[in-house]
Amino acid sequence: MPEGDTVYLTARRLHAALAGERLVRGELRHPTLVEHDLAGRTVSEVRSIGKHLFTRFDGQLSLHSHLRMDGSWHLYRPADRWRLPAHHARAVLATPTRLAVGFRLHDLALLPTGDEHELVGHLGPDLLDPAWSQGHLDDAVRRFTARPRAELGLALLEQRVVAGIGNLYKAEVCFLLGLSPWTPVRDVPAPVRAITLARELLRRNADRPQQSTTGELGRGREQWVYGRAGKPCRRCGTRIRAGEQGDGVYARVAYYCPRCQPGPVPGRDAGR
Repeated sequence: MPEGDTVYLTARRLHAALAGERLVRGELRHPTLVEHDLAGRTVSEVRSIGKHLFTRFDGQLSLHSHLRMDGSWHLYRPADRWRLPAHHARAVLATPTRLAVGFRLHDLALLPTGDEHELVGHLGPDLLDPAWSQGHLDDAVRRFTARPRAELGLALLEQRVVAGIGNLYKAEVCFLLGLSPWTPVRDVPAPVRAITLARELLRRNADRPQQSTTGELGRGREQWVYGRAGKPCRRCGTRIRAGEQGDGVYARVAYYCPRCQPGPVPGRDAGR
């Protein structure tokens, strides 16, 4: 599933292409929305909230989309050839000069803009909220520390704690904190740093498609541990390991360095 910075960048690009423009085409090809036509409406803004996207129109109407595992929005010029098959398109929004196509959008909904909270009101503070303040930080830390027995990695992934962290940033935050992803939240010595570090990593990559937590953009050098099971740790040379974290459909791979990240480990993990 895309991380919060990817969704944020998608919103920025859609906003730049569509905001202030009147749609000449507004098709919704989702089974529950096929009777709606957005042509003639003016896009007021496109905004991300965590991993949720809201395209807002005049008349206080919003189109909500969530990318899930395989969804994406593409921007084209009217004569461009689409990069994915047309039968995967679920939304087609066109102005006279630009075309936005939402592919494989499993979650798509039309609702009054004033009711957006019904879809995102449960979320914790959005780490990429432009209005981020001390109040947001305090709220995030309160939600984080309210789960003392939760594993650090799972608490970071919980969107009700903070919105925007995915598996990549979970792994990298745990590494930079020097803690095993299975460390109980009650044993995290600096909860404020966990939140501020996650926000800083997301902000660092919010304006570009590359996601680097090491400060390097060279291919294969962008992350400390994520996706690097079996490879040497960039700090100490110990082999990076991977183990499952979470249960059932919520299970995710957690990457860690057993030397740089002391603490609990799963009963079974994979060295490569």
